Amino acid sequence: MDLQKQFSSILKFVFPVEIVENFDIIDIKEISAGKEEELHFYFEENNLPPTELQDKQLRPNGFYDASEIKDFPLRDKKAVLHIKRRRWIDNDGKSYSRQWNFTAEGTKYSKEFAFFFKECFGHLPNSSSIA
Repeated sequence: MDLQKQFSSILKFVFPVEIVENFDIIDIKEISAGKEEELHFYFEENNLPPTELQDKQLRPNGFYDASEIKDFPLRDKKAVLHIKRRRWIDNDGKSYSRQWNFTAEGTKYSKEFAFFFKECFGHLPNSSSIA
């Protein structure tokens, strides 16, 4: 197994699989604010238009502003995922993009992290100090 496949396999244990399979990780920053430490992971959507639009002549047209998703802490540090969705444009100027659903409804938490909170505490997370 080459190094890239090994890296991708490991990432699937850390981040939601949909993100690993459809986005490139472009940056990682460790940010400290007093006693709080956070890991920020920056992702950009791959340049692969949706299969249902392959009959159209699409070309990349930048990204939407990044969305922030709070995920499971890593090594006692808050984890924040910054997700940039890609836009494509056709020859007539019509814009296309995918709709991703990475967060639990009504929250900024990954579905998995919100499910963990609901199972452990009986409710979805709010602004607790863990997240």
